[in-house]
Amino acid sequence: MEFFKKKKTDNLVKMKTIMLKADNRSKAVLLSIMFISFFSLASAQNISIKINKRFLNLPISQKVDRKKMTFEVDGKPERSFVIRLANAESEYWVFCDVTALKGKTLKINYEGDASGLKKIYQADEINGQDSIYKEENRPQFHFTTKRGWINDPNGMIFYEGEYHLFYQHNPYEREWENMSWGHAVSKDMVHWQELPTALLPDEHGTMFSGSTVIDYDNTAGFNKGNTPAMVAAYTANTADKQTQCIAYSLDKGRTWTKYTKNPIIDSKAKWNSVDTRDPRLFWYKPGKHWVMVLNERDGHSIYNSKNLKDWTFESHTTGFWECPDLLELPVDGDKNKTKWVMYGASNTYMIGSFDGQKFTPETGKHYYTTGSIYAAQTFTNIPESDGRRIQIGWSRISHRGMPFNGMMLMPTELKLKTTKDGIRLFSTPVKENEQLFTSENKWTNIKAKDATEHLKAINNNNILRIKTKIKLSHATSAGLSLNGQRIFDYDMNFNLVNGVFYSPEDMTSMEISADIFIDKTSVEVFIDGGAYSYSMERKQDPKNKDGFSFFGNNIEVKELEVFSVKSIWK
Repeated sequence: MEFFKKKKTDNLVKMKTIMLKADNRSKAVLLSIMFISFFSLASAQNISIKINKRFLNLPISQKVDRKKMTFEVDGKPERSFVIRLANAESEYWVFCDVTALKGKTLKINYEGDASGLKKIYQADEINGQDSIYKEENRPQFHFTTKRGWINDPNGMIFYEGEYHLFYQHNPYEREWENMSWGHAVSKDMVHWQELPTALLPDEHGTMFSGSTVIDYDNTAGFNKGNTPAMVAAYTANTADKQTQCIAYSLDKGRTWTKYTKNPIIDSKAKWNSVDTRDPRLFWYKPGKHWVMVLNERDGHSIYNSKNLKDWTFESHTTGFWECPDLLELPVDGDKNKTKWVMYGASNTYMIGSFDGQKFTPETGKHYYTTGSIYAAQTFTNIPESDGRRIQIGWSRISHRGMPFNGMMLMPTELKLKTTKDGIRLFSTPVKENEQLFTSENKWTNIKAKDATEHLKAINNNNILRIKTKIKLSHATSAGLSLNGQRIFDYDMNFNLVNGVFYSPEDMTSMEISADIFIDKTSVEVFIDGGAYSYSMERKQDPKNKDGFSFFGNNIEVKELEVFSVKSIWK
């Protein structure tokens, strides 16, 4: 700050001397220059901090325009991002984990109102640490980040006893920007430990979606001794184009080294489109090569590689947008009878065959889940002894008034089953979730009025799980509402479940079952054992205190079970 003051004073003295010697017209020009120079110096400043704590806390105000902030260490840029740095009262605080910079001097350059710089401070705790996970609208059994925005899950992988969940993340604000890879790990996919941001924007762009693999055979040459590299493929995004890059980690994803010859794929010219993104990697064992599924303009492309660095285009399947996945699943649990499933960000899917170079669709498109879900991805590297294919999707639900935004849906297991309509994809919550739910009461064969009375005793603001099966007496709408919101609505006349077409396996059956998971801000529902599922925002209307209510024309509640829920944060 002293340097800034001295520089400003010296410049003003020089300008004053020149002014005394200038004519009137020149003075006007010089006055303009002085104003611009003074404004620039006043609005673009820097501070230096010797890092000796774990976190750097930064105040945020949504009322302030975004301005660029750059961190420098030893004269070199460490990271750059835009931020709404509060210059008056802060609405909430965000943080940077600067553990890796301890003992170094961090220079912070900011192009906005410099008055907010003096509020930045370092500490071993996050500002507001005591209230984290206890906030009014904090989901209690869905993953959310401590601070900032999240969207697409990325790089989901199981390695040495840990499930890794990377995700699109803006660490500096509750809205979308500064796309980076956030990172969390878990032993059970239920309780998560948030780690420092894994991948930050660089000269190639911001960090868009991608995937990770373990290079056990050292095909890329990144391994060190007996330690195989975890390799991430991701999209580097700019306004001009999207390119594919790789990075590797030798410490279980805690730190990353970006490949010096990035990007590895630049296909803008081929497709005449900026939309080339979200690389999905996996090892194709029969062909002994790597496969990348990449969304390019109007569908998913297949690329092959022997070393994760040099890629060859093989084929393209139209009809998909963003966030590809391609996976092989047994049909009805028979490992000798498998099919491949290809889907995109919307989770609509095709079933077909795959020879390592080309996906051949046989049926589709179909859907198995709808609602708030988007950009779902499945874990790679799950041991064959486990054999499950587990998916997590981003839930597009806003958390108003919170210092965080966005959440992940519960992990679910994907299966292919034979139905009356052919082979279809089913989705059910993983067994690990069961540890959170305790059955509190159960009833069978009761009238809707009595079932409603049982549920009326429950606090409307509770988080809970409800399993139910209802039997209709008329082919009309029936189900369950919460404070006026129809969270389960089956219209047998139009074959609709909450507005989406659904035809049960027994198409003339008057019964339908629902497994309903109600969190602070969301509702997830699994119909008839996962044949169809959906998620939605839980509406919060302080004026409506109707609670739970079964509705429908003379319906019977065949089964009703209520579960209490443990928080994943305790």
